[in-house]
Amino acid sequence: MLPTERFSGRAHNYSNYRPDYPDTLLRFFQEKFRLNQESKVADIGSGTGILSAQLLQKGYQVFGVEPNADMRQKAEEALGSHAGFVSITGTGEQTNLPDHSVNLVTVAQAFHWMDPATAKKEFHRILTPGGHIAILWNLHAQDSLFGQGYEALRSHYGMDYKKIRKSHEPDLASFFAPATMEVVVFSHHIFLDLQGFQGQIQSSSFMPQPGHPQFEEMMEKAEQLFTTYQENGLVKIAYNTKLYYGS
Repeated sequence: MLPTERFSGRAHNYSNYRPDYPDTLLRFFQEKFRLNQESKVADIGSGTGILSAQLLQKGYQVFGVEPNADMRQKAEEALGSHAGFVSITGTGEQTNLPDHSVNLVTVAQAFHWMDPATAKKEFHRILTPGGHIAILWNLHAQDSLFGQGYEALRSHYGMDYKKIRKSHEPDLASFFAPATMEVVVFSHHIFLDLQGFQGQIQSSSFMPQPGHPQFEEMMEKAEQLFTTYQENGLVKIAYNTKLYYGS
């Protein structure tokens, strides 16, 4: 399956049950990259617009570049009325943006689907002089029994999970070279009920969807895990948001 097709049919669950990003990250962007109300951001692999929405809230103009039609449509439904949002059909390798048109390139939960060498050339083509690149992932924390159980569930039922999990923590030094790469980690969490927890599981591109032979069994195991660790009908899902950035 092509990377651009992996999220077809998952947009609803992705939009509703995936976490957003901590406000400390957005403040870091503003201070470190000297962003202001005139700044333009290309959010590459923008999906359903989770990070794009937060960037818009800060007052930036955001170009949401997304190859998957289902995901892009979800973002357009949520953000299309915002004057600062522009939805673009494109990829990390071909954004379809003009030369030197944005101050910041963000890639959230998506860089592992891109060809690094081609994406690097494209990012530098669209960046203004002095612009920055920010590549980030929300990574599941595993410092609790629930977190460890969730990871075990994903590892057991996930298709190509170990390969994809490894790709979420790449060696990006060569991508940013000759510029210096910096790394910062931000912690945050969300709470989900059973429907939300099971929906989040289904939002992952590597997890079985309805109709798959293991889908019902996976949902039963998810409910058992939820029941074991829920408090007042909710489970706490902790994340470490890992940011790699440079120019």
